[in-house]
Amino acid sequence: MHPRGKVCVVTGAASGIGEAVARAFAAAGARGVVVADLAAEKLAKVASEINGLAVPTDVSKEADIQALIAAAEAKYGPVDIYYSNAGISRPGMEDASDADWDLNWRIHVLSHVFAARVLVPGMLARGSGYLLNTASAAGLLTSMNSMAYGVTKSAAVSLAEHLAIQYGDRGIGVSVLCPQSVLTGMTRPGRPGAASVDGVMTATEVAQIVLEAMEAERFMILSHQTVHEYEMRKTKDRNRWLSGMRRLRNKIYGAPATGAL
Repeated sequence: MHPRGKVCVVTGAASGIGEAVARAFAAAGARGVVVADLAAEKLAKVASEINGLAVPTDVSKEADIQALIAAAEAKYGPVDIYYSNAGISRPGMEDASDADWDLNWRIHVLSHVFAARVLVPGMLARGSGYLLNTASAAGLLTSMNSMAYGVTKSAAVSLAEHLAIQYGDRGIGVSVLCPQSVLTGMTRPGRPGAASVDGVMTATEVAQIVLEAMEAERFMILSHQTVHEYEMRKTKDRNRWLSGMRRLRNKIYGAPATGAL
């Protein structure tokens, strides 16, 4: 699907990949681009610059997503493309707070569910629509310093697979973006990170990859093709892959103290 003449909604659009994709949709001739985020001031600036509609939204809340889609439809008509992109990144393993685990789950998984609940019936009736979700390379591989992030991003990949299986032959295109390191507000300059071992892309570069993948209706969208190679190694020999990941963890973050988790 090409965004030309389409009504597009993008969450997490005040900065980073979401902003870049929203700008790319507008530049490609979208009929209307609706941008959503918690950062209302930045969001308004993006909307003004692309002649779009800004709707401050907390994607962890189903009522907010319902209101976002209603605002988009009131302004432009039925939503053709919904890009569920908002995300957070907080360090922590199993000892992370229940609140952090819950927020990761709601933003990285349930936000996609909330949108699908509203959009799928209309898209099926029209025989056309596109659901694009952001997961992460961590959803295919793992996250070294945030268990909640890695686990919920894995769930996001699985959710997109379910959507593609259920609706892919009924007029609804589904893609999942699994970027590795991209220069965004979630990137920590100067700090070590496993995701950056293959280089850091710009959000604008990723946006171009997204548009090309959507036009080809390719399910899996990767910013770094090496991720596919890593995933193949993982599925071929998980024990060997786990050993390699432990070595990578030790190289980047330092080996855990003896007896420590």
